[in-house]
Amino acid sequence: MKTSVNSRSTFHIFFIVFAIIIFFFNSCVPVNPSKTEIALGTVCSVSLFDQGNESVYDNIFSRIREIENLMSVNIPASDVSRINAAAGIEPVAVHEDTFKVIERAVFFAELSGGAFDPTVGPLVSLWGIGTENQRVPSQKEIEQTLPLINWRGIKLDANTNSVFLKDKGMALDLGAIAKGYAADEAAKIIKRAGIKRAIIDLGGNIFVLGEKADKSLWKVGIQNPDKNRGELIGYLQITEKTVVTSGVYERFFEENGNRYHHIFNPSYGYPAESGLLSVTLITGVSMDADALSTAVFVLGYDKGMELINSLPETKVIFVFEDRTITTSSGADFTLTDKTYSFLQ
Repeated sequence: MKTSVNSRSTFHIFFIVFAIIIFFFNSCVPVNPSKTEIALGTVCSVSLFDQGNESVYDNIFSRIREIENLMSVNIPASDVSRINAAAGIEPVAVHEDTFKVIERAVFFAELSGGAFDPTVGPLVSLWGIGTENQRVPSQKEIEQTLPLINWRGIKLDANTNSVFLKDKGMALDLGAIAKGYAADEAAKIIKRAGIKRAIIDLGGNIFVLGEKADKSLWKVGIQNPDKNRGELIGYLQITEKTVVTSGVYERFFEENGNRYHHIFNPSYGYPAESGLLSVTLITGVSMDADALSTAVFVLGYDKGMELINSLPETKVIFVFEDRTITTSSGADFTLTDKTYSFLQ
């Protein structure tokens, strides 16, 4: 599972590695420059083409911060913090946005057999990856924590918009789904404003609207997991789609020659080992792509591809540790780094 909605350190904010790089080709200079702010624990950029104005930018970033204030585990008054504080004690009434995201998170937890689990918060805190306190916990600590990772212990009441965590010590962490929801909400604002062409980049959660000025598709680059930020293995050509990547290179630390990344397998409490370096999801809803990229990474190729093939209009790109790549049918991916090859 990915870590929290907010950065747990200033260092993380300024050194985050984006999963995806956008190429801007010909005739794509926005009327108003792209606006960039730090929010949701990452660097968020929005580029509005042809009809961009400060009012729309302000509405977008106001909405992003509203979602952050509701769902960040690092804001004591947030809905998520209040739910966690009341775990095992009482239900908590929350904003409809929070309820919607948690409800969708539970859906993907069930769909993935728990590979995606929004109650991963205790593991995130235990490992502390991306913070000054990152470490490899003892096996005993992990075993004591695992019983708290249980999406079935989330009790939802749609009549009162309330959320209850069944056991004391349980904790939600919506870091693997909330950014996607924010990207979807930003896209809604842009469409309501009548803007036809735009690119949303919330720390690597990409949403592409419309086409380039010459009517060709946007090209979205996929990060090379072995190289520095901005060095690509290839690109997708898309429109009206979201692209989200989960990879071992996004946040990690090394100890005794081992790399420990931030995508946890909830069943055994360690970073997932599925033979993958990254998984990229392409679909129409960024919240779904966000959760699915984590779920598929944890599931691995066979079960992950089976899951994707069951979902209409959803495509995936797998990058394996042996530097091979495979995609689901219909993913318009062009490989440019010849040190990688397609799986035969």
